[in-house]
Amino acid sequence: MITAIGNPVYDYIKTQKIETEGRILSGCSTNAVLALSKMGAHTRLIGSVGDDFRSRFVSDLERFGIAHHVTPSKETGGFSLIYYDDFGNRTLDLLGKAAPIIELDPSLYAASDAVLIGPILKEVSFDLIREIRRNFKGLFFCDPQGLLRGVDSDGRIYHEKPDGIEDVFALFDVVKPNELEGKVLTGIDCRKDPYQAAKIIKSWGPKIVVVTLAELGSVIYDGKKYIDIPPYEIDLVDATGAGDTYMAGFTFEYLKTRGDLRKSGCYASCTSSIMIENVGPDFAMTESAIRKRQATLLDMEGFKVRVGVNA
Repeated sequence: MITAIGNPVYDYIKTQKIETEGRILSGCSTNAVLALSKMGAHTRLIGSVGDDFRSRFVSDLERFGIAHHVTPSKETGGFSLIYYDDFGNRTLDLLGKAAPIIELDPSLYAASDAVLIGPILKEVSFDLIREIRRNFKGLFFCDPQGLLRGVDSDGRIYHEKPDGIEDVFALFDVVKPNELEGKVLTGIDCRKDPYQAAKIIKSWGPKIVVVTLAELGSVIYDGKKYIDIPPYEIDLVDATGAGDTYMAGFTFEYLKTRGDLRKSGCYASCTSSIMIENVGPDFAMTESAIRKRQATLLDMEGFKVRVGVNA
């Protein structure tokens, strides 16, 4: 069982190529368990949902065979995502904010093989993360996007580094910021030097740091070596969920290979590539399809991400 903790959302998305009809199921933890369930993993999603979308949410998760634990909320969360280029850059505006996840019975996650912390907008507190770590000894993975977000008076999302996040990161086995989050956390432009950003975050205590760089690929650092992971090049349709499904793919392969970082990174990159060829949850994703793409990346020995320090 892989358990993901973070609120689901129903988003409106407009890219250079598509526009959704109404709001569709998404969210960091949600996209991760959707991908994992399609690979054949047993999954559970824990998050807050309001009555406005609860019946639709339950129906959506049951279609994919995902166990769920819903905590109460006055409304369901959601964003308006307007992409203004083909590299994942976007405006992000709030459509609804669900309630925080206050406390959880440890029986919901303690026996899991992995727990993924993937909040959307500060719904998972640092205290809850500490409590989960005390009760859980398996693979603990953090996608920090929702820990760094705030919302202004106009409903526009902004990013900031919260006090004490260094100590919280020390609780995790894997921390995976994207390039924006890496800059917010360290002040370093990750398109110039993701290695230094990864080194700084690693110094705070997590076992492994992964910095994702959109179409450039990603960098993994375990304190001993840097591993450059190629992107699997595709025709981008919607970048929403790229990092979420990277987290899913990495976790799946890390557990299967018992810690092979290069295989895990390449599998994660290929999982993400299938996600961004589509929009919404209703598309095919199988382990065999991901493995065909993974083989291509594994053959690219000596690959280096095209960032400033490698020019």
